[in-house]
Amino acid sequence: MKACQTTTLGNYIDTLSNTLGAFIAIAAICFSADVFSRLGLAIYTEQYLAVILGASLALVFLKQKKQKGENRVQTSGLTLTVDLICAGLGFVTSLYLAFSYPNLVEHQLDLPLDGLMVSAILFALVLEGLRRVVGITLVIVVLLFMTFALVGSHFSGPLQTRAIGLDQLFVYIGVDTNGMLGLTLNVAATIVIGFILFGQLLLRSGGADFFNDMALALMGKRRGGSGKIATIASALFGSISGVVVSNIVATGVVTIRMMKQGGFKSHTAGAIETVASTGGQIMPPVMGAVAFLMAEFLQISYGAVVLAALVPAVLYYIALYIQVDLEAAKENILPIDPDLIPSKRHVLRNGWVFIIPFAAVILALFTFNQRPETAALWGALGALVVGMVKGYKGKKMNAKVVKECLQETGHSIVDIIMIGASAGFIIGILNITGLGFGLTYFLVELGQGNLLVLLLISALVCIVLGMGMPTVGVYLLLAVLVAPSLIQVGVEPIAAHLFIFYLGMMSMVTPPIAIGAFFAASIADSDPMKTAVSAMRLGWTAYIIPFLFVTTPALLLIGDWSQIVVTISCALIGVWSVSVGFAGFFKVRLNVLYRLAFVAAGGLFLWPNLGSDNSFFELKVAGVILLIAAVATTRFGHSKDHEKKPNSSVTKSTHL
Repeated sequence: MKACQTTTLGNYIDTLSNTLGAFIAIAAICFSADVFSRLGLAIYTEQYLAVILGASLALVFLKQKKQKGENRVQTSGLTLTVDLICAGLGFVTSLYLAFSYPNLVEHQLDLPLDGLMVSAILFALVLEGLRRVVGITLVIVVLLFMTFALVGSHFSGPLQTRAIGLDQLFVYIGVDTNGMLGLTLNVAATIVIGFILFGQLLLRSGGADFFNDMALALMGKRRGGSGKIATIASALFGSISGVVVSNIVATGVVTIRMMKQGGFKSHTAGAIETVASTGGQIMPPVMGAVAFLMAEFLQISYGAVVLAALVPAVLYYIALYIQVDLEAAKENILPIDPDLIPSKRHVLRNGWVFIIPFAAVILALFTFNQRPETAALWGALGALVVGMVKGYKGKKMNAKVVKECLQETGHSIVDIIMIGASAGFIIGILNITGLGFGLTYFLVELGQGNLLVLLLISALVCIVLGMGMPTVGVYLLLAVLVAPSLIQVGVEPIAAHLFIFYLGMMSMVTPPIAIGAFFAASIADSDPMKTAVSAMRLGWTAYIIPFLFVTTPALLLIGDWSQIVVTISCALIGVWSVSVGFAGFFKVRLNVLYRLAFVAAGGLFLWPNLGSDNSFFELKVAGVILLIAAVATTRFGHSKDHEKKPNSSVTKSTHL
């Protein structure tokens, strides 16, 4: 009897969770499509945000039951009761904030008691929700800022803050538009939800299968084809998924197995999938929805962000592709079995319709000048039509699949909503206390006027703060905390924001908390740390290129076109040369001396123009001489173990 009751309760919780997930998605659709205004309902954006926050809080506490299973319901009735109370309290309190918002914001300076209570309750619940979805690290960061806001007035120097009481601080961060209900929660609850829904509908209509088949048709006949398929498929999927771990899990279960069967070592297969999936977030045009957020932060066009992000993303994937190709040659990995490779014509004939959703987004943005969240709905509608009318490989959408897409969209956005609300707390604290200016000044002073030192400090902060967080959450947090200090010392705003985005993303592959690499290692059944180290080697450009485009904006297509052409050409040669050195193979296996020679030559090509034009020219000439010497004498630089191996036809081939 008790077991039956427990099962029933678990089913109720699952049903309620799915209902809330669908509610979040439907509310976002209505808001982005201006349904409320068309019905004559005039609501503040903050009222909509409060409702989304309430539903997300309830879902956070209910999701724990679904994730941990019925055993927890059976053995921990007290914990279950507390979580249900928290879920209900978060939903009701947020609804009160939504309905009372006009009055609360009007009397904000009077510090109304209900405003104080609502803010304090939501602050506590959001932090607990944040702890459950991304861990304790970001919670500690918020609490440190909160504590410093209360005691910072007693400090001296650049970090001294304005004196403020706890009640004033709570009301400000809970009610003011510069706090919890501000920009970060706004973009999460509008733009990001729209693109998550777009991605869900696209993939459920067979888009993932189409991407994989297209990659297989394009790269299957080349050496190491399985690794190249993983690179392309994960790039395509990752650009729209917005979550690195989800991308790794969704594509990795197919690509990692394919790579291992093709001959790649387990840790190498996991590393390739990790780097390819992570890079999907930096690949235009979607960039995991960050392109739209960056445009909002910088108040520039979406097109300007995509144009600036294009070259660094291409360099990232060129480096990965080269290393995968050379790794395949070094290990004598043959192409995919021709019987398993579909015809390009067949794939395109059956999947060309997937161009429609992307075309809808581009038309909405550039031809009809729609808001990003509205453009996402256009894409979602296109994916829905494609899925219901045609689909791919027999996958057609029906009402049940659409319902599941809505539910999954709501579940997927919860993490980002918690991060967005928490980032709003930090923004509010920085604004009301004046700490924002002080923190920027402090970082600049810490760098002692040296841009390289400031970039290194910022890079370390980005990697540490980005550990374990979704793409959008990483960017939102770093755009608030780190980017202003870089802009303050004269870095191009778009370069500063791309810098923090790149380094924040690389936290997914950087030990000791390389979440993405560890997930891929679990699928590949390989050593997690070894997989992470291999991923760092394969993704080396993401650590280096950000420093280059900060000092050389030509990589972001900023400046004179002749300078842009020269800079990109040098970067391409440099990326190829360094990748050869890291892979340790060029026609034959390279010993340490030759690997260092290729890396050094590439470094000379990549070295930015920090001084006179003469020194820049001299460095490139030295790079040319060193590279020519390394290439010309390569046959003397192979390792002894390679002499004992018979060269296969695949190994002798040097085509990419």
